[in-house]
Amino acid sequence: MSGPFGGLRPFSIKTKLGTLVVVSVFITTGLLMVAMETETELRFITVFSVIATLLLTQFVAHSLTAPLDEMNSVARAVSHGDYTRRVRGADRRDELGDVATTINRMADDLEAQDQQRKELVANVSHELRTPIAGLRAVLENVVDGVSAADPETMRTALKQTERLGRLVETLLDLSRLDNGVVPLRARRFEVWPYLSGVLKEANMVASARAGIASGSGSHTRTDVHLHLDVTPPELTAHADAERLHQVVANLIDNAVKHSPPHGRVTVRARRGLYPESLDLEVLDEGPGIPESEWHRVFERFNRGSHANAAPHAGPGSDGGTGLGLAIARWAVDLHGGHIGVAESPRGCRIQVTLPGLPEVRS
Repeated sequence: MSGPFGGLRPFSIKTKLGTLVVVSVFITTGLLMVAMETETELRFITVFSVIATLLLTQFVAHSLTAPLDEMNSVARAVSHGDYTRRVRGADRRDELGDVATTINRMADDLEAQDQQRKELVANVSHELRTPIAGLRAVLENVVDGVSAADPETMRTALKQTERLGRLVETLLDLSRLDNGVVPLRARRFEVWPYLSGVLKEANMVASARAGIASGSGSHTRTDVHLHLDVTPPELTAHADAERLHQVVANLIDNAVKHSPPHGRVTVRARRGLYPESLDLEVLDEGPGIPESEWHRVFERFNRGSHANAAPHAGPGSDGGTGLGLAIARWAVDLHGGHIGVAESPRGCRIQVTLPGLPEVRS
C-alpha cells in the first residue's frame, strides 16, 4: 500500500499525531461554538483553547519522548559494554515498540557474542596450554638428564607437537571461513567411490595413530566398524569435494570417539530433492545427544554432554577441542546447505543436506 497513509497502523505514531491534531481542532471549534452561544469574550476562549491544546500535546509528547530517552540510555550502556540493560515497552503496538524490540534483540546478540568471546579465549588458552605444558615437561626432562632422548620420549614430544599443529590448523580453517577467503570449488562427482575413500582414509589415520595417544581432532579407535550405505550406487552430487571431506571426516571422527567398544558408525547417502543435491547422515551407537543440547552442538569449543557422557567409549575417545563440528557446520554453510542433529532411536544421527546445482533450481 503506497501514499501518505501507506503502512498506517491503528496505534502508530502517525495515528497518534493525526488524532492529536483532530482533537485540538475539535476542542478549539467546540470552545468557539460555546463562546458564540454564551457570548463569552473571545480572548478567554482563546486562552482556554491554547491551554487545553498544550496539555494534550504535552501528554502525547511525553508518551513518545520518554521511551526514546530510555532507549538512548540503554543504547549508551550497551555501547560501554553493559549488556544487561533492556528497554521496557517492547510490547507497545507502535513504531517505538518495534524499536525497543530491535534494541533488546541487539543487546541479546551482543551479550551472547561477548560470552562466546570470553569462552573462546578461555578454551583456546586451555587447549594450547595442555600440549605446551606436556611438550615443555618432556624437553625439560631431556635437558636435565632425567629422561634420555630415546624414541619413546621423542614420540611423546611428537604427540604434543602434532596436537598443537592440529589445533592451530583448525583455528586457521575457522578464520578463513569467517573471513570468506575459502573459495568454493564445486564439481560433479560419484558419491560411492568418494565416500569410500574418505572412510578408508579415516581407518588408515586411526591405525597410524594407534601407537601415539590421541590429540585434538583425530581419533585412535581401531575397534569401531565404519559402514557405508549409498543408494543408488551410481549416485552423483555437485559440491566442493575438499570442503565435503572436512564435513564427513569430522563427523566420522566425532562419531567414532563416542562409540562403544566394537561399535558401528554408518555413513548414509541419498539423493536430495534437487538435481545433484545430496542428503548425508552419520549415525553412531553412542550415548547420543540430549535434545536440549542440539542447538549448541555446532558451536566452537562446545563439547557438551555428548563429549562427556560416553561411559562405554573405548580408548582414545577424548572429547577433542570441540572445533570439528564447528568446521563441519561452516563448510556446509559455504554450500548453502544445512546440518543438524536428528532424532534417532539409538546413538546420535547428524543430517547434512547439500543443495546441488542452484542454477537448475532457479
